[in-house]
Order: sequence, then C-alpha cells, then structure tokens
Amino acid sequence: MRTKFGYQVRQASGGFKKLLVIDGKGHLMGRLAAIVAKKLLHGQSIVVVRCEEINMSGSLYRRKLKWADFRRKRMNTNPRRGPFHLRHPSDFFKRVVRGMLPHKTKRGFYALSKLETFEGVPPKYASKSKVVVPRCMTTLKLQPGRRFCKIGDLSAQVGWRFKEEVAMLEAKRKLRGSEYFKQKQEKIKLRQKAVEAAKKETAQFDKILSSYGML
Repeated sequence: MRTKFGYQVRQASGGFKKLLVIDGKGHLMGRLAAIVAKKLLHGQSIVVVRCEEINMSGSLYRRKLKWADFRRKRMNTNPRRGPFHLRHPSDFFKRVVRGMLPHKTKRGFYALSKLETFEGVPPKYASKSKVVVPRCMTTLKLQPGRRFCKIGDLSAQVGWRFKEEVAMLEAKRKLRGSEYFKQKQEKIKLRQKAVEAAKKETAQFDKILSSYGML
C-alpha cells in the first residue's frame, strides 16, 4: 500500500506466506489479536515483535483498575492451578489471542502453536521484513482525543521488570539498522555511478536488449 506521503507500507493482508512477522508498535490490541487469531486458524505462522508498544484503548489508570480486578480472580481451593496472571507484554498479548481461539480443541491448540510473541525485536527476526495491519492502527481507528496506553507501561507497573533493558537493546538495534541503511545507500549510489560511466561502452548492447524488450 502506498501512502499519501509517498513511501511504501507492507501490509499483513494478501495470500498465504511461509512466515508473517508483524511489528506490533502502534496497533490496537483487540483489533490486532482478532486478525492474528483468524490467520492462525487458516494455518498461517505468525511472529509479533515489539509487543510492549501495542496500544490499549483507555487511560493507564483505568487499565490498572481492570488489571486489579483480574488479579483477584483465583482458584479458591488451590491458587497454584490458575488462572495465571502473566505480566510480560508478549505473554499478555498471547493470552488475548488465546481467548479468541478454541484452544482446548486440537485445531485451536495447533493454531496457537503457530504464534510467537516477543518484547523488542530479537536478532533472529531483526533482518526480516516486517508488516503492519492498517485496519488495526491506533492513528486510523481510535477516535481523536481518546485516551490510550501501551501494554509495556501497564506491565511495568504490575510486575514486569525488564522495560529499561528492552529499551536499551532496542536503541542498540536501531543504531545498527541506521548504520546498515547508510552503507546500503552508499553502495546504491556507487552502482549508479558505475552504470552511468559504462553507458558509452554498453550502448550497442543496450540497443539490442531494448529491441527484445529486455530494458
């Protein structure tokens, strides 16, 4: 999809792919979870990175009240049997997706096994092409002026202790990515100069190739 600003945006829509890596930043949690759950049931393998940057509608204070209510839910006779109150943003999002799947059936269990969620972007997926889901983006779907908060901010206030470490690793990854991009642009410019310099020598061959529609 080409936006009004002129740059290309990779979408998660379309046909079946071997692996779909979704960048969770800026998406609304419920909408994204619904799309992910449906694609999992179709057999698609999905990885969601930067789960701590996924947004939830409602203020952080309101979300903390909802978490406090959820935290009280436990088994009377033996709380060790559940329900389990997961605090990592990746586990938080995965649980939301699980609630949209028939995970107690073989079909649902198999679908859920095809989902991976991460805080930040692990090295394994750092160089993979990442996609977004425009119909789940906060900027497009949340009414202007409405409050929202991030999963990472909520998790950090209810027991997740690795917010600073993930932010540090993400800063390092972005720095490496910007250096790689600069090197890539320099190589493209050098190649263009080499092509321009060799045009006189390759002019006769270019005519032959263009006559066959290859240029």
